Amino acid sequence: MSAPTRPAPAEPELERILTEIARQILEHGTGAIGQFGQWGCSTVCVEVCPEGASSMLDAGACRLGVASDQAASLADLAGFIDHTLLRADATLAEIDQLCDEALRFRFATVCVNGVHVRRCAEILQGSGVGVSAVVGFPLGAMAPEVKVYEARRALEDGACEIDMVINVGALKSGDDAFVRRDVAGVAEVCHRLGAKLKVILETALLTDPEKVRACDAAKAAGADFVKTSTGFSKGGATVEDVALMRRAVGPTLGIKAAGGVRTALDARKLVEAGATRLGASASVAIVSQGGAGGGGY
Repeated sequence: MSAPTRPAPAEPELERILTEIARQILEHGTGAIGQFGQWGCSTVCVEVCPEGASSMLDAGACRLGVASDQAASLADLAGFIDHTLLRADATLAEIDQLCDEALRFRFATVCVNGVHVRRCAEILQGSGVGVSAVVGFPLGAMAPEVKVYEARRALEDGACEIDMVINVGALKSGDDAFVRRDVAGVAEVCHRLGAKLKVILETALLTDPEKVRACDAAKAAGADFVKTSTGFSKGGATVEDVALMRRAVGPTLGIKAAGGVRTALDARKLVEAGATRLGASASVAIVSQGGAGGGGY
């Protein structure tokens, strides 16, 4: 005789259980449970205080999800930042420096081209700082199966997040179904291998209605984040675009603001508008409350 089926907990009870699990992970972050980072890229989404956010990152989380009003109150911006180096002429010494800075300042991830993923993953192993790899970068105008292969290879090399560029031309041609398929293929391989997907819209090339359609397509295809820009086009992140994207995707998806983020003031305005992650090459200047940082992204 089979055992009776136990009813699923009601939604408030399920939320309470998940919150308690996250609380215990945070409370025991230096113990055995706290070593979850060694199992891969982990995400815990729960309301925590600023001190708790730092502890969660130290315990091994690659990402913390926070509401925008909560995010604005965080004293430490480092945990919001993907420390980025995507220049074609980046040397191995510069990649090593990027990783050293990420370790020192506790950035969320380093964001690099695929050829550098394995090196970064080896340097950062066990640190709680993840590796983001770009896919279809910077134009997005390649076959969907090429993006899937590129994502899979980066994940096998040690990335825990993928930043892919949509096919901007397909979107502007009205072929939203193609855009969804393009994103869905990469989303499938990311989620199968335990990673998160950020979808770059290249907002500087889109009208506001096109930005909303791009957000809708990315969300429908299973993206975890929508992202403003590559930093290699004619414009970058704006407060207005982040606010528009937040309205389009609702409260559940992450939003990454990237392109032209160079000061702490820039960063805080974007977080207040709804960004839950920032991409910057001027990361050290930002967290040091400095002015303009390095060029590029």
